[in-house]
Amino acid sequence: MSSQTYSISDLARELDITTRAIRFYEEQGLLAPERRGQERIYSPRDKVSLKLILRGKRIGFSLAECRELIELYDPSSGNLKQLHSMLAKISERREQLEQQLLDIEQMKLELDTAEERCTQALQQTLQNQKHPAQ
Repeated sequence: MSSQTYSISDLARELDITTRAIRFYEEQGLLAPERRGQERIYSPRDKVSLKLILRGKRIGFSLAECRELIELYDPSSGNLKQLHSMLAKISERREQLEQQLLDIEQMKLELDTAEERCTQALQQTLQNQKHPAQ
């Protein structure tokens, strides 16, 4: 890895996130910048971790799952463990989304049924008001 370092504002600008978000991830133990006085100095590894967090968030991973993946980061091994874990998490997330889609479709059917019954009841009530039973 290169010896290039980044300030918090460099990372925020480059990754289009707020410095507050970066500090939050640091507080959660997901990033570990060096300190020079009050200044945070981020390494290329921190940048990779931050990219992984942001990608994980976009596809619905929890911070705990992101932490797991970051802990597996090992470029010397080609990141095999990390990649296998990521594929497993992607598959798991896909299954969750498929189940959510089925649940949503079921809920839509139930809404359709409830709407139909309400509409029929409303029509019956209006009909009864026009022609009250004698």
